[in-house]
Amino acid sequence: MCYYHLMTLQVNIAEAKAKLSELVARAEAGEEIVLARAGKPIVTLKLVPATQKAKRVAGAWAHLGPLEDPDLFLRPDPELEEAAQSLDEDEFYKT
Repeated sequence: MCYYHLMTLQVNIAEAKAKLSELVARAEAGEEIVLARAGKPIVTLKLVPATQKAKRVAGAWAHLGPLEDPDLFLRPDPELEEAAQSLDEDEFYKT
């Protein structure tokens, strides 16, 4: 059984289980939904306000200074190069 009061809709839990999608849509539209047990209000469904993503700040890492070697991550790893050039494939795949 539903009771209407201004922009508030009170619904028993059993009915809410059957009409959850409809109730969520109404809450999204701005209506306040109150779930009740034996006619006593228990829970309110409300729209969660959208959170804004934090804006990126240019230069957030500037306090660390410039990279000493900007190509550090582009050069091949000497250990992997040596292992790849070895003649024994089994040893290469063990590492």
